[in-house]
Amino acid sequence: MKIFRNIFGFIWAIWALITFVSSLLIIIIPSMLTYLVKDPRGQDYFIRLSRLWMNIWLFLVGCPVTIRGREHFKKGETYVVVFNHNALLDVPLSAPYVPGPNKTIAKASFAKIPIFGWFYSKGSVLVDRKNEKSRSRSFEAMQQVLASGMHMCIYPEGTRNRTGKPLKPFYDGAFKLALASQKQIIPCVIKGTTDAMPIHKKFYLFPTRLSMQFLPPVSSTNVSVEELKEKVYNSMLEEYTRNP
Repeated sequence: MKIFRNIFGFIWAIWALITFVSSLLIIIIPSMLTYLVKDPRGQDYFIRLSRLWMNIWLFLVGCPVTIRGREHFKKGETYVVVFNHNALLDVPLSAPYVPGPNKTIAKASFAKIPIFGWFYSKGSVLVDRKNEKSRSRSFEAMQQVLASGMHMCIYPEGTRNRTGKPLKPFYDGAFKLALASQKQIIPCVIKGTTDAMPIHKKFYLFPTRLSMQFLPPVSSTNVSVEELKEKVYNSMLEEYTRNP
């Protein structure tokens, strides 16, 4: 039975790739027109188009997503939004379903991919993690994103979680950003992507119901980086383990 599931997962991954690329070619033109509109309004249009795209693509690949906790985003406020990271499928999920205009910290190397790189760059603050100057510039760029009325999305685990535990230890970046900008952090727990796209399988996708749970904001006032990081980590761990 396992071998048939693996074969289906491989075939379904091919279908997912075909539909992803073909739908990207349709959405790319209206998405690129948002470059002509000044942010944050232009980015808001871009995120709305991204959400429409993902709604269609996730339906086509049998991975519908349920979003909860959007009421935690207050009108006129911007937040540092942090996500757990278990699979590549987390990436197209996260930013499109954050209410309002936002950008994601992302690898600069992905921006070099033809066509997709244009779309990817529009939604991102790009960083070369191996370059200290690039990391410094990206931190300043993220502060500017928050100051301009947009949310900043970050995966504090850094890379996909391969440990078998609910969460990897968090890096400091998201929490330093929240303190420097005096912005609250909204944690988000993504579930289902581990089953849909297991980390140990190279090319595999299985239809799975997905969910995103936005948690109440965590204040960055009068706390250290370590204290803030611990509060956010514990809130996400509690949500993950309470409703696995």
